[in-house]
Amino acid sequence: MEIPDTHYAVTPDGVYIAYQVFGDGPIDVVWQLDWPGNIDMEGEDPLSGLWIREVASFARVILHDRRGIGLSSRNVALPNLETRVSDLLTVMDAVGSERPILTGVFESGAPNALLAASKPERVHSMVWMEPNPRCAWASDYPWGRTPADMEAEFRDIELWGTFAYGRASLQVEASRGNVMPDSEGAFLAKASRNACTPDVARALTKIWYESDVRGVLPAMQVPTSILARTGDFDRAKYVVSLIPGAELREIPGDAWTEETVRAFAEEIRRVAGVRPPAEYLDRMLATVLFTDIVGSTEQLSRLGDAEWRSILARHDERARAEIERHRGRYVDSTGDGLLATFDGPARAVRCAQAIGSSVHDLGVQIRAGVHTGEIELDGDAIRGIAVHIGARVAALGGPSEVLVSQTVKDLVAGSGLVFEDRGEHELKGVPDRWRLYRVVNESA
Repeated sequence: MEIPDTHYAVTPDGVYIAYQVFGDGPIDVVWQLDWPGNIDMEGEDPLSGLWIREVASFARVILHDRRGIGLSSRNVALPNLETRVSDLLTVMDAVGSERPILTGVFESGAPNALLAASKPERVHSMVWMEPNPRCAWASDYPWGRTPADMEAEFRDIELWGTFAYGRASLQVEASRGNVMPDSEGAFLAKASRNACTPDVARALTKIWYESDVRGVLPAMQVPTSILARTGDFDRAKYVVSLIPGAELREIPGDAWTEETVRAFAEEIRRVAGVRPPAEYLDRMLATVLFTDIVGSTEQLSRLGDAEWRSILARHDERARAEIERHRGRYVDSTGDGLLATFDGPARAVRCAQAIGSSVHDLGVQIRAGVHTGEIELDGDAIRGIAVHIGARVAALGGPSEVLVSQTVKDLVAGSGLVFEDRGEHELKGVPDRWRLYRVVNESA
């Protein structure tokens, strides 16, 4: 297959993201590479090349290498889900893609899900083949990989880039019912060493094992099609149950074949004719940040109205500046605190930390709470259960503490943020018990 020219989109933090565009159809399709990948290599794989040719016959296919991998900038911090969404938006803007169909296989659909939930106005629809919203096994997710599986995968990574690695990968796929020809092992060896080095592969694997996007799936508001082969239907049914209005379609066969790939491409062709609702989308996924000045009533009594108003004004000015710097949106004042929203949970957490540091010389300490969930837009205001949860999480914090929900922790794997388990809590007016975490610091 002829490889198109490679271009680079530059992110706001100066990272170069390599991308290629196949075809010139009337609708755009974004393809997230499953394993680290190298966009120059995709056409060499018979099945990947077939998929690109099939979809490019009726659409414009957009591929990119995530930062730190393949043809994109190396020797940079590896991306968490939030950064991957931001980088994808940079590529979409560079090629003038307003509302593409998002596609991916296994865990590569995770950043697509986050984008579809947080910015539905930028997404036409989503097609997720054999969805894997979480990699690790859990009591409520029996399809995940066990600690023993993870140890085995790390052992295989020690063979990274060699023919032995390719053979080991084929054995793993065969154990999952996906039998591939021996020639595929040589390709996997070449593809792995063209993607990244073993240390990067280990770090990426760790990020995937720590990530979990199940908490964002109920907030998706775009047409979604979930595809599964016959032997992987139970997990797919579970994922469909979490996404409003999602459709489940069976792909024939128990292994990846040309028939499987063509069925995948044909589903994208079908979805390309689905028109999402034209009305304004009033629900979306967002990360809410609440802050509150600790002991504000006591300080007001001690300082008096005039001096306290002066401190509050300086507090608000500095807090707004940090929200803007972290690309958030200031929503409202709560009197001695504030409410803001972000489309990335890691930036919300770092903003909370930055606000606390910026007001320290004013003689005040803040507590903060961060939660990611679905919000309802009401003009400039926001509503919804996620807002209530964020407020309750903040109320449980102590001086200079930033508390986050389990959802936030699961979404920021790979961001460098370190958390301390604060146990399960009942949040007033909110069903169930919620596990919370205190932000400790950044990892080295």
